[in-house]
Amino acid sequence: MCADKNHEKPSILKSILGNKCARCRRGSIYTTKNPYNLKDCMKMPEHCPVCGQKVEVEVGFYYGTGYVSYALSIAVCVASFIAWWVFFGFSLYDNRIYYWIATNAVLLLGMQPLIMRWARTIWMAFFVYYDEDWALARKAA
Repeated sequence: MCADKNHEKPSILKSILGNKCARCRRGSIYTTKNPYNLKDCMKMPEHCPVCGQKVEVEVGFYYGTGYVSYALSIAVCVASFIAWWVFFGFSLYDNRIYYWIATNAVLLLGMQPLIMRWARTIWMAFFVYYDEDWALARKAA
C-alpha cells in the first residue's frame, strides 16, 4: 500500500523543495508556508500532520544543518558566478567583479530563509527514510 492515492512514490526533490516530511513526503514540517514571515519561519510542529513522524527526531537533531546550509549557499554562489560570467563577463579593467559580489550578497541574504528551511528538510531526509506503508504503521499505533 502506497501513501499516494495514485500509488506513485512522491518525488524526493519535490518534497524537499516543498518542505514536506521525509517519511510520507506529504505533510508540511513547518507551521507556516511563507518562509519570509521571519517571526514564525522556523517553527515546526512536534509531529507530521499526515503520518505522525516526530519532526525533531532527538534533542539537537538539527545542529548538522549548518553544513547543509553552507553547501547550499556555496551552490548559490557558484550558480550566480557562472550566470554573471555568461551574461556580463569578468574583466581586469573594470569593477564587474565587485558588482557580482554585491549582487551575490543581496541574493544570499534574500534566499537565507529558504536555504535554512531546505537545509532542515534535507537533513531530515538523510536520517528519516521514505516509508510507503506509513499509513499502516499509523493505524497500528
